[in-house]
Amino acid sequence: MSLLDILDQRRSVPSRQLGAPGPGAAELERLLATAIRVPDHGKLVPFRLVAIQAEALPRFGAALADLHARKDPDAPPSLLEKDRDRYTFAPLVVVVVARVEEGHPKVPAQEQLLSAGCVAYNLLIGAQALGYGAQWLTGWAAYDRDVATLLGLGDHERIIGFVHIGTAKEPAPERTRPALGDVVSEWRPAP
Repeated sequence: MSLLDILDQRRSVPSRQLGAPGPGAAELERLLATAIRVPDHGKLVPFRLVAIQAEALPRFGAALADLHARKDPDAPPSLLEKDRDRYTFAPLVVVVVARVEEGHPKVPAQEQLLSAGCVAYNLLIGAQALGYGAQWLTGWAAYDRDVATLLGLGDHERIIGFVHIGTAKEPAPERTRPALGDVVSEWRPAP
């Protein structure tokens, strides 16, 4: 199968449809090493990864639910339960973190964020290449400073997403993709 065939078959597997097994230690090391091979203007390495596995997953979900309840005492129990359960399906969640150097003289913050986003996407592609399913999720926790603190992030760091990785319990559904004519144009200079 060619790389283009793999890309043509890329789909997000809903995190609730992911289960054990996940990547073993050697596969995980290979996956992470491959994921960080991204464009990186200025060689800043504007990203890092935090792996959450095994018994840490439900504990992380419980910490998020507790944090959510403290921030919003009127939050419906169903939302808090969703926070608690979200991290109990896939056996591995990799938190992709952007390490942004604001005001860098040569590399705009946007390029640093895009580099970190490429790491998240490479995790999706790499997981698929290893035979696993994956889904990149954000949600409120990705944008909350207290969650960043819970994960040990510095002031210059932010969460790009939570990449859930495991074995798909069923085939990933295909979704409608845009027609090329709707998203591709060609620029031509004025005569």
